[in-house]
Amino acid sequence: MSRYPEIDIRKIKTVSIRMRKSKIRKEEAAGCVKPGSSFAEFWESLPSILAGKDLKDLAARIVAAANRGKPVLLLAGAHVIKVGLSPVIIRLMEEGVLKGISLNGAGAIHDAELAYFGHTSEDVAEALREGRFGMVKETADILNHTVADARRERLGFGEALGRRILADGPPNAQLSILAQAYRLYIPVTVHVALGTDIVHQHPSADGAAIGDASLKDFRIFTELVSGLHNGGVVLLFGSAVILPEVFLKALTVARNIHKRVNRFTTANFDMIRQYRPGVNVVERPTRDGGVGYHFTGHHEIMLPLLAAAVLEALAGRRPSRSPSGRGRRHGTPPE
Repeated sequence: MSRYPEIDIRKIKTVSIRMRKSKIRKEEAAGCVKPGSSFAEFWESLPSILAGKDLKDLAARIVAAANRGKPVLLLAGAHVIKVGLSPVIIRLMEEGVLKGISLNGAGAIHDAELAYFGHTSEDVAEALREGRFGMVKETADILNHTVADARRERLGFGEALGRRILADGPPNAQLSILAQAYRLYIPVTVHVALGTDIVHQHPSADGAAIGDASLKDFRIFTELVSGLHNGGVVLLFGSAVILPEVFLKALTVARNIHKRVNRFTTANFDMIRQYRPGVNVVERPTRDGGVGYHFTGHHEIMLPLLAAAVLEALAGRRPSRSPSGRGRRHGTPPE
């Protein structure tokens, strides 16, 4: 016989499962689509549980914003362009979904290289051994000369580069987010940290011109952020530091001037969870009203999936549904 007393388990009080509140119901489980099914059928077959439910909710919020004329802003790191997603982004612009795009400096470089030469991204480790990394003359000439023009004409970085690509008409201009946005009168802002981009290594780089054009883009971006109130959407894909920081400062300025810029939706997509996207995009901006989402996955899968759902809904086939305002996210649902 043990010297230590045990609780008398016979005294527990049980409850019926009929009285218990359950978080998962069979109706929310995944379906199994048949070969040859439509995208709408596939989309509806996704489980309405955790990230599956959140992705459906986010798509519905984007559709609602587009239908109401509220801004949907895409903040994209350079990797989004490197993995071949420019055609998806351009389609979202052409269909009236995206009202503004923000890139870091590397994003502008990859966009321009694809437009002019049809290829981009080098083997950094191999080129670094001999000091050749980032030493391509043509890329530096295009970007650094364009930003010098931007300073003289008092243009933003994105506007000047988009205008130049469209005017030059290189072989792959149809793949340029910057050029196609300029054609569609959609602002693309480029947010540069000096010393981070390969074109800064070249003698043609003018720090004053880069700073002037990028600061102008910050102010253009802040005006876009000012319109998010009560229904806008911010999508962050793959920028861990620069664009989350730019967004937080832009939101501060917008709220300082306009007082109320809240009750909007934010979503962070990346391959791993990062501090600044989580805090500066998903959590803090939605604390006084709004909803923020986290999604972990590869951009080359997640962005086409989200875009297809939004475009399907806008075409009238409605694979998304009304957002429920519940789920694994931060903040409160919009009015």
